[in-house]
Amino acid sequence: MSDSPSVPLPYRLIATDLDGTLLRGDHTVSQRTRAALAAATVAGAAHIVVTGRTVPVARGILDDLDYHGLAVCGQGAQVYHAGEHRLLTSVTLDRQLGALALEKIESEIGPLFLAVARDGLDGKVLFGPGYRVHPAERAARSLEDRAALWSAPVSKIYIQHARLGDDELAEAARTAAGGLVGVTVAGEGLVELLPLGLTKATGLSLAARRLGLTAEDTIAFGDMPNDIAMLRWAAHGVAMAGAHDELKAVADEVTASNEADGIALVLERLFSPAP
Repeated sequence: MSDSPSVPLPYRLIATDLDGTLLRGDHTVSQRTRAALAAATVAGAAHIVVTGRTVPVARGILDDLDYHGLAVCGQGAQVYHAGEHRLLTSVTLDRQLGALALEKIESEIGPLFLAVARDGLDGKVLFGPGYRVHPAERAARSLEDRAALWSAPVSKIYIQHARLGDDELAEAARTAAGGLVGVTVAGEGLVELLPLGLTKATGLSLAARRLGLTAEDTIAFGDMPNDIAMLRWAAHGVAMAGAHDELKAVADEVTASNEADGIALVLERLFSPAP
């Protein structure tokens, strides 16, 4: 008696953002979502975490999740092998361009509060006077001297403004300096300046290539504007229920929230064997 033919996988690569998508508010992954991802990987799909967090900030969470695969970090700037604790690729922001971009933005809207993410496996987040540190950046260090922020290679610059909200600030930054740097909103209080053209899709495409996979093989999940390029790149893009409106506008579907097993609901539908 011959074996029944195998059923083709709907997608061979599952790309998930971390905060607000894979992680619940307490920085854990539900058992249902873990089981759905495990079932998909047993079926032959690969799972890649794609996060705006730089490697030093993401590493502890990935270790806690017992995650051993490739991770795309720093908004696409870094491809990291979590199992080997090894940085495979890294892109830095030209510091002269970054300083010029800040000058142009501040000439239009006034002073900014700044932080930078240093490059490398052990790169710290350094923040200047007035910058409100995001809870994710627990290991951030304060620097009173603004010039010292530029003393070593950086992955990205974080900017805040005393008066403008995140979306307004991002739009003002794009208008003033969009020809010099990329601008994205990664979360509340997280407006970031990046190397021009760098997105999560950039890093994900590099990581996928290492696995012999392409955009056509990929389903991607996210919740913020920094996930837009990734969802557009993937064959199927899924926004979480609590996602930013800009992301929902480009998604192929909207699932439940990260607190309500949104990823699991989609994966169970796609990867559960037919009765």
